Amino acid sequence: MADTMQFDLVAPERKLASEEEAIEVMVPGADGDLTVMPGHAPMLTTLRPGRLTLVTRSETHSYAVTGGFAEITPEGVTVLAERSLPAEEFTREVHDKLIAEARRVHEEAHPSVADLTAKLLADMEAMGTHMTL
Repeated sequence: MADTMQFDLVAPERKLASEEEAIEVMVPGADGDLTVMPGHAPMLTTLRPGRLTLVTRSETHSYAVTGGFAEITPEGVTVLAERSLPAEEFTREVHDKLIAEARRVHEEAHPSVADLTAKLLADMEAMGTHMTL
């Protein structure tokens, strides 16, 4: 079994990361956080707003993600994010705009999806703590 894996993080506006020697990726899955290492069982998960962390032998990089999907195979992780920013670009102003947008969506949501939009809003608000704002 290989001791590293491929990691790719792509958002609609840009490719944020491509790393051939990832040793660990921490993913904010919709059903809870998970850590992916080389040889992980294949799976597909949706993402919730939160911190995604890439660990290599020499560096650790963090990214804010607002949602999306992660495809996990024994050889690597591919993340297709709705939106993503490197942690150093995730400011209080950016966070406030994301919360305002999530709040608007929740307020305008049909009652049949109000629980889902309330969870999205709560996850978006909590993301500030996860990203250490």
